[in-house]
Amino acid sequence: MRPYIYIFIAALIITFTAASNAVNANSTEKYNQLYENVLKVYVNDGLVNYSGLKSNSEDLKQYLKQTSLVTKEEFSKWNKHQQLAFLINVYNAQTLDLVADKYPVKSIKDIASDAGGPWEQPIVNLFGTKITLNALENEVIRKNYPEPRIHFALVCAALGCPALINTPYQSAILDKQLEDQTRAFLIDSNRNSIDTNQKLLRLSPIFDWFKEDFISKSGSVIEFVNPYFSNQATEEFKIEYTNYDWSLNDQATKKN
Repeated sequence: MRPYIYIFIAALIITFTAASNAVNANSTEKYNQLYENVLKVYVNDGLVNYSGLKSNSEDLKQYLKQTSLVTKEEFSKWNKHQQLAFLINVYNAQTLDLVADKYPVKSIKDIASDAGGPWEQPIVNLFGTKITLNALENEVIRKNYPEPRIHFALVCAALGCPALINTPYQSAILDKQLEDQTRAFLIDSNRNSIDTNQKLLRLSPIFDWFKEDFISKSGSVIEFVNPYFSNQATEEFKIEYTNYDWSLNDQATKKN
């Protein structure tokens, strides 16, 4: 076979692979437009205009309807970043929808407080089955994607949570988005800080609740957070977990 034939075949393979990746990426990102519309209008500086969203939730409802139609077969064809970005978006969107439906509330913990709480309600339509937010986080996301930075992307509608960004998570830039969120959360002195004189780390309870995820990734909680504190901490440092603010991440709260 002549050399130019090999070149031609190689070019075809590269073109086909690129096209397949583009189609695959589009298959996940196509769901994001409606969700992005919601985030751009109703989310600012991590706070949500729940009153406005409650009055005009059509895009959010439509987005959740579209994502509920994704099958396991379709999902399995996506790469890990596409899958994870999709699941994070569904979790955050479903949380927004839950709070908007029940608004006004002072805290998400006020929702279904007599029925196991908001995270134990079967409200997430995933692959043809209704599951809870807890199941989505712990049995689907944490179980299948060993990525502790998801804890700074999944937002539980509280001021103690990481901030909700006003753009969907996207597979092509997911690593950067997760890193940006992790860094932003850790350098927020209202949630996390370091005292080198007292050899003390004051950390969000998130690092206590999910410590096994951080230990699995970095060997210890301190080793995970240390790069974000300019590597000033050692294993001799003590950890003091701060109080978690369960007040709703509501724009109206800031106004008041």
